[in-house]
Amino acid sequence: MASSIKIRSQQMDGYTEIKLLLSHPMENGRNRDPVTGVLIPAHFIREWVIELNGKVIMAAELGGSMSTNPFFTVRLKNSLTGNRLTVRWIDNLGFSDSAEHFID
Repeated sequence: MASSIKIRSQQMDGYTEIKLLLSHPMENGRNRDPVTGVLIPAHFIREWVIELNGKVIMAAELGGSMSTNPFFTVRLKNSLTGNRLTVRWIDNLGFSDSAEHFID
């Protein structure tokens, strides 16, 4: 199965730019189905972590008020060529995913 996380990196002048796309419905539990009118249950990423070579460099708690398929850009000082980046998330229903990316 393909990962729900897409990672891209680019070396810039003095920093490394990392772009992340997390494919997830991010339902807040307050929206209604347009056909039936029934509330759509909450389903959102609650924890998101970025690791560099196995060390946590960023952790965030997210909520249901974020848009579907959230997109993030992170800039890290210095060139990180050859380092291993790992991104992982877990949602409020216990589903999770992770992806690795080697910075070139």
